Amino acid sequence: MSLVATEPTLRARAGLGSLLDTCWFVAALAGVLATALSAAGSWIPSLWGDEAASVMSAERSLPSLAGMLGHVDAVHGTYYFALHGWIRIAGTSPFALRFPSAVAVGLATAAVLLIAWRLDGRRVAIIAGAVCMILPRVTYMGEEARSYAFSAAAAAWLTLLLIEILQRREVRARWWVVYGVLLSAGTYLFLYVALFAVVHAVVLATVRPRRATLIGWGAAVTGAAVVAVPLALVGMLERHQIAYLAASQQVTIPTLFSGLWFGTWWVAVVCSALIVTGVAFAWRRRRTENRATADQMPSTVKRSMPTLVTLCAAWLLVPTGVLIAAHAVIPDFTARYVSFCAPAAAILVACGIKALLDMRRRAGVFAAALLVAVIAPVYLGQRTPYAKNDSDWAEVSAAVGTNAHAGDGVIFDESVRPSWRPRLALHTYPAGFVGLKDVTLDVPFQQNDTWHDSALSVAEADERKRLVGIERVWLVEYAASPPEPDSWGLDALEREGFVQTGTRVATHRELIIELTR
Repeated sequence: MSLVATEPTLRARAGLGSLLDTCWFVAALAGVLATALSAAGSWIPSLWGDEAASVMSAERSLPSLAGMLGHVDAVHGTYYFALHGWIRIAGTSPFALRFPSAVAVGLATAAVLLIAWRLDGRRVAIIAGAVCMILPRVTYMGEEARSYAFSAAAAAWLTLLLIEILQRREVRARWWVVYGVLLSAGTYLFLYVALFAVVHAVVLATVRPRRATLIGWGAAVTGAAVVAVPLALVGMLERHQIAYLAASQQVTIPTLFSGLWFGTWWVAVVCSALIVTGVAFAWRRRRTENRATADQMPSTVKRSMPTLVTLCAAWLLVPTGVLIAAHAVIPDFTARYVSFCAPAAAILVACGIKALLDMRRRAGVFAAALLVAVIAPVYLGQRTPYAKNDSDWAEVSAAVGTNAHAGDGVIFDESVRPSWRPRLALHTYPAGFVGLKDVTLDVPFQQNDTWHDSALSVAEADERKRLVGIERVWLVEYAASPPEPDSWGLDALEREGFVQTGTRVATHRELIIELTR
């Protein structure tokens, strides 16, 4: 066998090498891999309260949805309208509902790779893309039917666009129009994306952009702000929706250390160590950088471009800091709200791995392997039946469907807050309830001015003759822990002549009780 490569073979190898050196090709590949990783197993966890709000809102008619948004959830309206169209094509299975978020994670990962490539080269870019696609917050929002993955994608591409603008010697007005449109669209997807105007202001303050750049950026942000005013006003009027955040501890040390982007404390320890390493190395490199190498870049570019670490530090800290500070006055913060900062965390972790690789290859390889080792159990845990807030509605639906018969009645515990109510199993997994009578339903969600049904008590349902002709009822009680289920409605049913007949099915968070006359 000849050891000398033929000319066609050399050309093929050169072509492959050129392709792999093309940042857009590598970014597209990373995006596809990230989408696949987030979509894998996404159908396993039961849908939970926030996702129930998404699917029930999307299932409304357009006039009904528009009417609901005038009372609640206006800040999620754009996502609901988009999901409304999507489910007409793909259906409402958990996989179908969550797949758009997996695609959004792919888009965010591609943008992360391009940002890192533009500012610090191919090596850190590939590492950043790999870290982004496995970071726990990213894989979590990639399997959730909410707008958080889209907010991360919008923030990442908006930041990439700013970098592209800063690298250009001449910037036409259309670039700023695109920037303003993307900022507006991101804000309508998730209101807090508007904070990236502040992030980018901080980034611009660290460099020396041309006066025309500042004028163009200011005009784009002003235009986006004007467009976002209606959403901001309606959001303020509907802020009672998140008033419950004031009654719960959202800003705690465990939340800030691990809950925002890392999932568990051991992932947080490894990632935090790598972030500190990357920041320290970047600071040291900047101080000791060879002036001759630095002078190879045009001075205008050198002055007008932020460093990768500076950019990501602003991206990570500014929105988080603003929301936490505002939370002391108006409850507006929970860990999910800063999901759009996860790409910045991924890039900073990648900077730490690259720094270790540059100093000692074995140390960098060990750090990368350790990161994968601590993240793998978190990823697998996210793809278990009760991974989403302990929701077990798929299990409830299956249990009711196995035991109930057509014509039976079903009654749901209404004593807990709307996003925890067992009734949501009926809307997220309807197959198990086909043919059953919803005894206590008052106003269906499609006709309601909020996202969920309104229900009667058992006594009110009996007054309206809802129990007439029903010989068997299945009572689905909420149980914070299986040994201690609620007893909502049980006494009222027994007063109406129903008795427990022995069938009791305990699911992860509910107790299903059979009662007959």
